[in-house]
Amino acid sequence: MDNASAQALIRFGLGAGPNDEVSSDPRGALKAQLQGPDPGEAAGAFAGLPTGLQAVDTRRADQLALQALIQQGVAVKGNFKPAGIDKLDVAAQMGWAVTTPASFRERLVWFWYNHFTVSKFQGETAYLIGPMVREAIRPHVNGNFTDMVLAVERHPAMLLYLMNAESIGPDSPVGLKTGKGLNENLGRECMELHTVGLAAGYSQSDVTNMAKILTGWSVAGTAGGGDATGFKYRPFFHEPGPRTVMDQTYDGGEQAGIDALTFLSRYPTTYQLLATKLVTHFVADDPPPDAVAQIANVLRETGGDLGVASAALVDLPQAWTPLTKLKTPFEYVLSAVRAAPPPGPPPVLYNAIMLQLGQPLWGAPLPNGWSDQAAVWSGSDAIIARIDWAYTYASRFDNGDMGVQPSDIAGVALGPLLRPATAAAIANAGSRREAITMLFASPEFERR
Repeated sequence: MDNASAQALIRFGLGAGPNDEVSSDPRGALKAQLQGPDPGEAAGAFAGLPTGLQAVDTRRADQLALQALIQQGVAVKGNFKPAGIDKLDVAAQMGWAVTTPASFRERLVWFWYNHFTVSKFQGETAYLIGPMVREAIRPHVNGNFTDMVLAVERHPAMLLYLMNAESIGPDSPVGLKTGKGLNENLGRECMELHTVGLAAGYSQSDVTNMAKILTGWSVAGTAGGGDATGFKYRPFFHEPGPRTVMDQTYDGGEQAGIDALTFLSRYPTTYQLLATKLVTHFVADDPPPDAVAQIANVLRETGGDLGVASAALVDLPQAWTPLTKLKTPFEYVLSAVRAAPPPGPPPVLYNAIMLQLGQPLWGAPLPNGWSDQAAVWSGSDAIIARIDWAYTYASRFDNGDMGVQPSDIAGVALGPLLRPATAAAIANAGSRREAITMLFASPEFERR
C-alpha cells in the first residue's frame, strides 16, 4: 500500500481494513463508489428493518402501552421502548460501516446525516432515525441535493424532532378551534442549518412565513393514512393564504412547502454552505477558500448534484496533503474496529462505547450536529477516554493463539503512514494488548 492508497482509505473512507482492496488508482476507486444505489441496501445489510411507517406504528403502540401502565399505577422510569428497534438499526448500520468495501460512500451517508441532525433524545425520535437515514439520506448521497432536502424535511424523524408535527396555523380550522399555534423550529432550521444559512440575510418574517408554509406537514401511522415513511399532510392544520419567503411568494397548500424548499435548496448561499462543510470535513478544519469556491461552483453548475461534488472533492489538490484532521470519537472507533475486526463474541456495543467517548450515536445535543473541529475533541480527558477504550478493545486480541499480530494490524491500518517510532514501540511492547493500544493511541492513527 502506497501513500496515496493509505490517504484514500483514511481521509475519504472510514479507515483501512484487512479486506479492503488496494487500488492502483485510488482516486478512480473512490469515484467508483459514487455510482449506483446504496451498497448497503444492495447487499441486504438492512433487510428486515422497519420502514418509517412501521416505526411510527411501533412508536404509537408503545405510547399506548406506556399510558396503560401509568393508568394501572405502574412506575415507569426512563425511555419506554420495549421494541428496541433503534438498537437493531444501530447494529445494522454500524455493522455495515465497519465492513463495507465502499467506506467513502458510507462516510458521506454519515456526513449528510450529521448535516440533517435528528437527536434520539428529543421528540421520541429513536424509533425513526434509522428509517430516516435509510429512506431519506442513503438514496440521495450521489443524487440531487433538492431531493435529499425534500425527503428529509418530510420525514417523520425530522417533523417530530423539530416539532413541526405539532405546528398549527393560527388561522387554520384546527388553530381557530383549539387556539393552538405555530412552532417555528423547522421553518428556522431548514433555512439556517439545512439550506441557505445566515449568509442569505433572511429576516425573522421569512422564518415565520416559512414555518406557516410548513404547517400541515405531519406524521401518521397505518391507521391514519401515513405514506411509506409515515408522512401525512393535514390540510386542516395548514395556515391559509400566500406567504413570502426571501422575496418569493407561495400559494397555500402542501405544494407551497415543496416549492419553497426547492428554492432554498438551490440558492447560491446554500451551495456555499454545503461546500464549506464538505471541505471542512474532508480536507481541513480551516477550509482553503479556493477549494471551497471550487466545490461551490460544481454544485452551482450542476444544480446541486452531490455525486459530482463528491467526486470533485477527490480531485482537490488539498485533499492529498498530509493528514491533519483529528478523528471524532465516531470515526476513531470505526477505524479501530475496521483495522482490527473483533475475533469473536461478545459483539461491539457501539451505543455504550460512543456514550463513553462523549459522542452518543444519533444523539447530538443541538440541531447543528457534531463539530468537525479538532478543538472540540482534543481535550485531555477526551484523549484519555479513547486510550482507555482502546486498551479495553485490545484485550480481545491478547490471546497468543489468535494469530493476529499487532504489526499486521498496524500495516493494515496505516501502511506507509506508520511512523518508525510507533513501529518500534509496538515491537517492544510488553504484551499484544499493550502493542495494539499503542497503535490506536499513536498520533498518526488519531488523524485522518
